[in-house]
Amino acid sequence: MRASADSNCGLGPALAVIAGKWRPTIIWELHSGPKRFGSLRRSITGISDKVLIEQLRELERAGVVCRKDFGEKPFRVEYSLTSAGADLNSAVHALSEWGRRHVPVECLAIESRETP
Repeated sequence: MRASADSNCGLGPALAVIAGKWRPTIIWELHSGPKRFGSLRRSITGISDKVLIEQLRELERAGVVCRKDFGEKPFRVEYSLTSAGADLNSAVHALSEWGRRHVPVECLAIESRETP
């Protein structure tokens, strides 16, 4: 019996991890090193606290982001990329570069007007 293409191709699972509006941006923001929640929130324009928390939890469950709780008062938590997250950031960067080279700016302007 032949295995399905989905089970042999890693593209589907990889895209599932970075799917969504904010996940690639979060991964990119963490590439330079650990960041606290407030720093991440300020660096990602337009994201709400609730959405950022949800996305960080999803990325943590996927093994891409590591959450370090220092157990201090006042509350202090840092987020960083795992080694898998750093590898994924390289792939996200490659996609970004491809987009810059191959997608005309006019297409991006049309897409942003169509999205609510």
